Amino acid sequence: MNNIRANFSIKDLENLTGIKAHTIRIWEKRYDLLSPNRSDTNIRNYSLASFQKLLNISYLNNNGLKISKIANLKEDEIPIKVREIASRAKIEDHAINAFKMAMINFDQVLFYSTYNNLLENKSFSEIFYTVFLPLLNEIGLLWQTNTITPAHEHFLSIHIKQKILLNTERLQILEPKPVSKTFVLFLPDNEIHDIGLLFINYQLRSKGYHTIFLGESVPMQSLTDLLDFFDDVTFISYFTVYPPEQDIPDYINRFNELLLNKENTNLLLLGKKISDLSIQDLPKKVNTFNSIEDLVKDL
Repeated sequence: MNNIRANFSIKDLENLTGIKAHTIRIWEKRYDLLSPNRSDTNIRNYSLASFQKLLNISYLNNNGLKISKIANLKEDEIPIKVREIASRAKIEDHAINAFKMAMINFDQVLFYSTYNNLLENKSFSEIFYTVFLPLLNEIGLLWQTNTITPAHEHFLSIHIKQKILLNTERLQILEPKPVSKTFVLFLPDNEIHDIGLLFINYQLRSKGYHTIFLGESVPMQSLTDLLDFFDDVTFISYFTVYPPEQDIPDYINRFNELLLNKENTNLLLLGKKISDLSIQDLPKKVNTFNSIEDLVKDL
């Protein structure tokens, strides 16, 4: 299941590039932009080179070049034109495409070169908000549609985590503000998607706050130990896959009874699993946020 992808269906290309299958077929027939292989039953099959070419064509088209003009470019002129436009256009779009290619090819050199190019003009926080977050949202959809394998997703997420941890490590030498408030970051049982939580921890540390990062799959009961050490505790959690929707109200109520009975205790929640929660039904010490940026601004 985790082998490198060398061939793609037309649906895979649609998912990866955002170009509709119908449009891809028209571009093939009218402009001869792609030359797919065909199975015995006449089903299109595309190579990795075709995927890369379509990413470049999509980028040029999105930046104002008509498809007829792109079709007149020679094969080796297309990537040159992409680099030319990327140097003066919206760098985020080009970077997202490059990271996709790095993921598909398990290409660490391309990942790091793309990241380092972004650092020339952007801070790490800007890169995370404008490139990594949109990229991760796309990758989640690609995984759900079986366009990529878990190996691809893990390759990308591990490298992004490394960047967050590296930037957080640089902040460890800073003395936190007077330790009147402590932020405890954790994920509930069975939840392992910690990139968002890691970045929140980085943002809090960069603002000088005292944080304790506990990470993935933390039993609720074990969090009570923190209350013996700190008087003012704000818990932060991220619900991406767990708990299941039907169990979330019960989880929050149990959390409220067990951990929020002291005066200076609160719970902040993010993640797609809490997007449909009714704010009116939440305990008064529990708050939800639509995005990391909203949470950080509120602190």
